[in-house]
Amino acid sequence: MNKTLIAALALAAGGVAQAQSTHYNIDPSHTFVYFEAKHFGTSTLRGRFDKKEGSVVIDRKAKTGKAEIAIDMTSVSTGVGPLDGHLKKEDFFNVAENPTAKFIGDKFSFEGDKVTAVAGSLTMLGQTMPVTLNATNFNCYDHPKLKREVCGGDFETTIQRSKWGMSYGVEHGLPDDIRLLIQVEAAKQ
Repeated sequence: MNKTLIAALALAAGGVAQAQSTHYNIDPSHTFVYFEAKHFGTSTLRGRFDKKEGSVVIDRKAKTGKAEIAIDMTSVSTGVGPLDGHLKKEDFFNVAENPTAKFIGDKFSFEGDKVTAVAGSLTMLGQTMPVTLNATNFNCYDHPKLKREVCGGDFETTIQRSKWGMSYGVEHGLPDDIRLLIQVEAAKQ
């Protein structure tokens, strides 16, 4: 066999072997971004963002991936209307000028086939900072109704809100550290 043909076949076979990436779209009804902050060292204030969209690409063989999640900051919900209104103003999320936050994760860590962490960047209030989301749970399964694979898990991190320019109240005892908890499920496309 001719050396050029052998090289072409090897290259083609290598390309097929490398094409193991799987694309998933997040399910907004099973994906939530929660936040927690201590309220003057007493109780824990909790809230979430109700609108989000995005996708995840995972290559389990190559141990790589990419996640892109957009969060509608106008959908903040703590269960307390006046607080939600304040969080939307310039003191906090300034949704008039920054209606969307975005997480892009491009460094996936694995243990076997399970994702253990996703490192990337969070853009909020016009500032982009590095963030690593650590998985406390991750699993994939064949969804009985969708008839396709669904992957998801629980991820968490703690950020300092002042790094994004959100320092309102820190000097009066409101916490700078905010715990983020992300519950995500995504269906294979």
